Amino acid sequence: MTEKLIKISVPTRIRNNFLAGLIICAPIAITLWLTWSVVHWADSWVRPYIPARYDPENYLNFAVPGTGLVIAMIFITLIGFLAKNLIGQSIVRLGESLVNRVPLVRTIYKSVKQIFETVLKEQGTSFKKVGLIEYPSPGLWSMVFISTDAKGEIASKFDAMGHDMVAVFLPPTPVPTAGFLVFVPREKITILDMSPEDGAKLLISGGLVSPEFKQELIAAKGLPKPVPMDSLT
Repeated sequence: MTEKLIKISVPTRIRNNFLAGLIICAPIAITLWLTWSVVHWADSWVRPYIPARYDPENYLNFAVPGTGLVIAMIFITLIGFLAKNLIGQSIVRLGESLVNRVPLVRTIYKSVKQIFETVLKEQGTSFKKVGLIEYPSPGLWSMVFISTDAKGEIASKFDAMGHDMVAVFLPPTPVPTAGFLVFVPREKITILDMSPEDGAKLLISGGLVSPEFKQELIAAKGLPKPVPMDSLT
């Protein structure tokens, strides 16, 4: 049986080359654009408050992008340093007491502060692990980001029912910033070895970009059985 060579037309080759170049150039262009936008956004907020004698553009013949961003980072670092001493803590407490007296502002402030404290807490375990749960029905598996153990009133209700529950974030594809908060029994979660960054890539790509996995880590074929999350306690 003679093999027939499939001839690719010139327009098809041009299209394929264009798509290949687009895959390479688009991520680079978007990354540069986002970085440039953040730098200019920070400059537009900070630069008007920089005294003229400290602005490098007054001594140079060209613009220096990123000056406002650098000064903002130095300013934030100094605020954090001062807030750790006794005087700084007193000022922070005084400012928070004033904010707490304003009805609408105090709600926004407390919510935003709690989010930042949860995300940036060094000892926290928020979104440091990725797992699988059976959702939306038995036999169908969805990827989740492990948040934390159930706390407060919710934890007390689950304890009364004899359940050890974990809060997980169930994101949709391809926009993982929105999703559902789900409380799942600890033993029903299968912990994955991939990092949250790899998990986000897998979600955004709709399963096309799969993270690398060493074959020697596979103990058996198929999905591993649910394991206890002792590392999160």
